[in-house]
Amino acid sequence: MLVRDGADGRGPEVFMLRRTHSAVFGGGYYVFPGGRLDPADRGAAVYSLSEGLDDPSASAMLGVDGGGLGYWMAAIRECFEEAGVLIALDAAGKTVRFDDPVVAARFSNYREQVHSGERSLAAICDAEALRLNTGALRYVSHWITPVPSPRRFTTRFLVARAPHAQDPLHDNSETIASVWIRPADALDKLDAGEWQMMSPTWTNLGFLAAHNSADAILAAAARVANPHVVRPKIVTEPNGQVVEFLPGDPGYDDAE
Repeated sequence: MLVRDGADGRGPEVFMLRRTHSAVFGGGYYVFPGGRLDPADRGAAVYSLSEGLDDPSASAMLGVDGGGLGYWMAAIRECFEEAGVLIALDAAGKTVRFDDPVVAARFSNYREQVHSGERSLAAICDAEALRLNTGALRYVSHWITPVPSPRRFTTRFLVARAPHAQDPLHDNSETIASVWIRPADALDKLDAGEWQMMSPTWTNLGFLAAHNSADAILAAAARVANPHVVRPKIVTEPNGQVVEFLPGDPGYDDAE
């Protein structure tokens, strides 16, 4: 979840993408940048590019024996692939900027290469003397899809401030639209039936909407320690209606 302070002074905004209608899962839904943990996101070579977090610390936060840092690496890579945002530091320790047209064009080409698999993000970091700023991401929630779902995921949600002098944009492939929006406004669009979202998306929007600045969001995220796993339950009623129960909902404990 990439956040920033809105220019109108009405509070923080979050960057959201609309998935292509042809997607096999969540077609047409509004989501945050994200995707699959790839083998290239793990290992000593890519971990050596991490600035601000090491694998033992990341793994402890996730409650796994090892390899936890890969989730942070995947989040950074997917933000670059899907949104064109690179959460990285240059050789001087400064956040990477794309306000120079020559630099912007070069990194746009890099984005296409990473997306196509032609080149790894680690190789680009080596070529540009960059370090991936894993310390800028905060882990806030963990969701696992219900057992009856035809496609199942275990998904970690992280939040970070969007870098200055970088303009996110959808890729026109996996995603077909993108927008900066106040979390509360996104929830209003969901309630009005204008947007479709999955429950992890709107629940995490609720977390963001409770705060009046990007600083407040990141401070709240830093206070989240070892989030409990959220396991929705899906029940098919006798009339064929499918009902989703979230922890805390009436009937959740009785749902099978």
